Amino acid sequence: MNELPLLSALVVVPLIGAIIVASIRREQAEAAKWTALGVSGVVAVIAALVAFGFDYGEGAPWLQLTESYTWIESWDLNLSWGVDGIALLMVVLTAGLTPIAMLAAWRDLDSVHRSVPTFFALVLALEAAMLATFLASNVLLFYFFFEAMLVPMYFLIGSYGTGARRQYAAVKFFLYSLLGGLLMLVAVIGLWVANGGVFDWQTLVAAEPMEAGTLQNWLFLGFFIAFAIKAPFFPFHTWLPDAGGAAPAAIAALLVGVMDKIGTFAILRYCLPLFPDATRTFAPWIIGMSVIGIIYAAFVAIGQTDLKRLVAYTSIAHFGFIGVGIFAFTQASATGAILYMFNHGLATGLLFIVVGMLALRRGSSTIGDYGGAAKTLPLLAGVFLFAGLASLSLPGTAPFISEFLVLLGTFATNEPVGVVATLGIVLAAAYVLWMYQRTMQGERNPVLDDMAPMKRDLTVRERALIAPLVIAILAFGFYPQPLINAIEPAVDNTLQFVQDEPNEAPAAGETNE
Repeated sequence: MNELPLLSALVVVPLIGAIIVASIRREQAEAAKWTALGVSGVVAVIAALVAFGFDYGEGAPWLQLTESYTWIESWDLNLSWGVDGIALLMVVLTAGLTPIAMLAAWRDLDSVHRSVPTFFALVLALEAAMLATFLASNVLLFYFFFEAMLVPMYFLIGSYGTGARRQYAAVKFFLYSLLGGLLMLVAVIGLWVANGGVFDWQTLVAAEPMEAGTLQNWLFLGFFIAFAIKAPFFPFHTWLPDAGGAAPAAIAALLVGVMDKIGTFAILRYCLPLFPDATRTFAPWIIGMSVIGIIYAAFVAIGQTDLKRLVAYTSIAHFGFIGVGIFAFTQASATGAILYMFNHGLATGLLFIVVGMLALRRGSSTIGDYGGAAKTLPLLAGVFLFAGLASLSLPGTAPFISEFLVLLGTFATNEPVGVVATLGIVLAAAYVLWMYQRTMQGERNPVLDDMAPMKRDLTVRERALIAPLVIAILAFGFYPQPLINAIEPAVDNTLQFVQDEPNEAPAAGETNE
């Protein structure tokens, strides 16, 4: 038991903050903004304390800083929290990106006649639910927050989004996710029955593996489909372009940068160790889906006319790389996939935020409404180009090492898949450079000359919120070792369940050395 309840604080603090901000009167918009930003700053400090208190040594327990509190005693249900290296990266990403997203949305609501306190309260509630899914070490507790986070995101898209189809996009997102969640609920109940009424993740992992066969396959599919929709993987992806295109850019950054990672995180946390035989059975099919997603999403991205939808499709291609990395079952590919989850959040979060800055100035995210914008927005154009190059994994940026490790590990076991996946890099260069050329270079759109906002380059606030992401992308691009040190022990512990010659499963709270 951890002496300081840091993990509980990561969930409770933003929840309390959401209640406080929601109680602020609508007329006091600035007070709501600063209160929400202050709460998110406290959460970021707690996340930093968790990172500093984490043991990165090889002999450290698999789950660390664990906490457990009685929830429903008659069913032996506990509020159990724990963090491994994979969850640690996702916690730091969530806690770091949320205040940046708040700053990015600081002026976006000025022209929207909706409650500013409610918006920021929803963001804090979303942050709490996302952090809880990464920290939960009880399957039912994970499911609870996995479903709960749909509610704030639904209202953030449907009530605060842009475009005539924002309500359609919100409903589509909700229904897709709810369907996946219902499948998962059936699988959770089946897992509970099959294991004698146990929900505790560490107990399940330490127990004898479930017998291979039909039951394990169906339970795996119940979990995997829910996670594949959340990620999303092809062909479960169709909700993301609509949701990403309709959501405010700052919320789209959280949606694609953090929330979608819950799907791939949960595959690593639940599918691989709990259903190892089924995971190996379905791995070739999932790799096939992932490769198709890489190529398909890249081609569709090239044909997009809306900036936010284009970025959403690029993310589907990136999730294909993550899927290949996870199910190649090599240490290099899995490490690369987890790095990709973190680094994609940085790069795509930055790209969505910059697109939002452009759309706020122009009043449109349609690519054809721009042209030659770099002539009056040189700094914004430079950051836009940097974010685009980072998203296509330019060497020297953080996503490069992620993609390199995924391909390196994949080539070691399946060369044809590695070759096809590599084609996605070429296509990524095409859609990113095409997007930049059409918006920032070429003949200037004469309409822009008559628009005062299109002559205003990055403000002090915008520079302040962009700077941490740019610094992180460059820093981890040249020196990713701290991230790898956190990831590798968790990767080893996870992969041993699905490798051809798995080692003996570690006991609860222990690690594989």
